[in-house]
Amino acid sequence: MSASSLIRLNKVSVALTPRHGAPLALEGVSLNIQAGERVALVGSNGSGKSTLLRVIHGLQQPVSGQLVLDAALRQAMLFQRPVLLRLTVQNNLALGLWLQGTPWQQARSRAMQVLGDAGLDDVAQRRGRQLSVGQTQRVALARALALKPELLLLDEPTASLDPHSKRLVEATVQGFAGTMVFASHNLGQVKRLATRVVYLEQGRLLVDLPVHEFFDHALLQTRSADAASFVKGEGVT
Repeated sequence: MSASSLIRLNKVSVALTPRHGAPLALEGVSLNIQAGERVALVGSNGSGKSTLLRVIHGLQQPVSGQLVLDAALRQAMLFQRPVLLRLTVQNNLALGLWLQGTPWQQARSRAMQVLGDAGLDDVAQRRGRQLSVGQTQRVALARALALKPELLLLDEPTASLDPHSKRLVEATVQGFAGTMVFASHNLGQVKRLATRVVYLEQGRLLVDLPVHEFFDHALLQTRSADAASFVKGEGVT
C-alpha cells in the first residue's frame, strides 16, 4: 500500500448470515482508496454499498479477503437513519468527544462550535428526539464532524430529505477536507461531490472510474453495459 493510501480491500467477501453457503453480500471486492479522495458507491438496492461501508468502519467482518487500514485512523460514519440520544443536541455531540477523552466542558464548547459552523446553534438545547428528519440528519453529520475524522463514511446522507435540507447537508459535506466514501442513489449528488465512482452489482465491483469518466456514457458502456444501463435508468447520462 502506497504512503498516501488510507484503505485497501483485497478480495473481500462478506456473508450477512453465518450459515454455510449463505449468499454473499460482497464477493471478491478489491479497492484501494488514497488520502483525500471522495469515492461514491453506486448501484441498486442490495448491491453491497452499505455492507462495504460497514466493512471499512469495522462493523462487518469479511469471511475471506483482507482489509488493510491504519488502526489509528480517525473515522466517523453517518448512517442512513441516524439515532440521537434523549439528550440535548449539544450533549449528543459532546458525549462522543467525552468518550474519546475530551474533558466535559471542553467537549461542550467544541460541540457548540461545530453546531454554529453547521448553522444549528438554534437547536443546541433541544432534545435530540424532538427534531425533524432533516434536522436529525444535519445534527448527526455535525456529531460525526465534531470528532475531526480523517475518514468520513456516509450511507445515503440525504435520503428522504427535502430539497432545502439536502442542500444544507451537501454544503456541509463539501466543506470536509479529509477522505470521504459515501453511498448514494442520487447521481446528481455523486457528480457534485465525488472525485471517483465505484459501481457495485450483486456484491461485485464492476466499475471503478474517475467521476468524469463514469458519466461519459460511451466510455462507461465499454466498461460495463450493466453500469451504463443503471446510469441511464436513473436519468443521468
